[in-house]
Amino acid sequence: MRLVGEGEARALEVIFDRHGAVAFSLAYRMCGRRAGAEDIVQDAFLSLWRAGGRYDRARGSVRSWVLSVVHNRAVDAFRRETVAAGRDVLDDEGATRVPSPERTDAEVERRDDATRVREALVGLPPEQRQVIELAYFGGFTHAEISNMLSLPAGTVKGRMRLGLSKMRIALGERHAVVP
Repeated sequence: MRLVGEGEARALEVIFDRHGAVAFSLAYRMCGRRAGAEDIVQDAFLSLWRAGGRYDRARGSVRSWVLSVVHNRAVDAFRRETVAAGRDVLDDEGATRVPSPERTDAEVERRDDATRVREALVGLPPEQRQVIELAYFGGFTHAEISNMLSLPAGTVKGRMRLGLSKMRIALGERHAVVP
């Protein structure tokens, strides 16, 4: 990563060769479209190229840094698409006459729950949030996360257990964590 920070293109190629497939896998699992995943990975590696000098080995492996950048880019892409989809309605009056596919009260409750969960996630330490996001939003198993982040499986499970326990407390559900 030091060489990437110094502008060595070959160093970025090596990073891509080592981590590009798992980065694509994460992006694809998050967005569900091949073209979208390719755009996310391209954007993420371009960002890594520009910010290569900011990598800090003490904060984790190169793989975990790459996957964090890919995850953040995928979330950003999802948010952009959501905002753009919300602007597609041209006829405000017509939109109010279209019946909602879901009951309004149920939708409000679902969105409120989603907001509370997002807030609880943001309150977690980054290493706990990362494993939870990979498992629940990325669909990865403990073993896959362990391989991706170059961590022992027990560490991944421990971080997930601690993070979920903290989320339960934050959400007001003080039940014991089930392993």
